[in-house]
Order: sequence, then C-alpha cells, then structure tokens
Amino acid sequence: MTSEISVTHNRARHRWEAWIGEDLAGFATYHRSEGVIDFRHTEVDPAFTGLGVGGILVRTALDEVAEGADRVVPSCPFVAEWMGRHPEYEHLTTSGAG
Repeated sequence: MTSEISVTHNRARHRWEAWIGEDLAGFATYHRSEGVIDFRHTEVDPAFTGLGVGGILVRTALDEVAEGADRVVPSCPFVAEWMGRHPEYEHLTTSGAG
C-alpha cells in the first residue's frame, strides 16, 4: 500500500479524518468549547496499523489548531502520548498556554 495519507477536518462530525485513497484509515474526535479543543479519542483501522496514520493525523490536527487561537486538552491517551514525544506542540496545551 503506497497511497498517500490525507487528513481532512470534518467539522460536522467533530473530528479529523485520515484517508488513504477512498478508505477512512483513522480519525481523532474532539469537543470544542470556549477556545479549547479537547481531543477525546483517536482510532486507526487495524488494516492501516503500522503506516504512521495516527501520527500524521494528530500532527495535522494540531498544526491546524496552532493556526487559530485554540488551546488543546489531550484527553485521548494517544494524543497525550504523541504530544509528550513532540515538545514543539506543548505550547498548545492549556497548561502550556501561559
């Protein structure tokens, strides 16, 4: 499988989605309130495990958040762990916001 992973923000479903071709490879759900985006759950289809889908999904979502004024609450363990390995995103967390 050599298709490129594309990530889209599906605002209607409150999630970022990772696509490989026509296949939904994974998604990260969130809840938004008062300038805060709380990432609640990240899921990658088992058929796409090991392709870096989760990392690309989270990086793209956080890059989009960084373009706005929102802060992040990484309630999802995957997002929290990913952010812990990428300190360049720490400034997006509510605790790193000040």
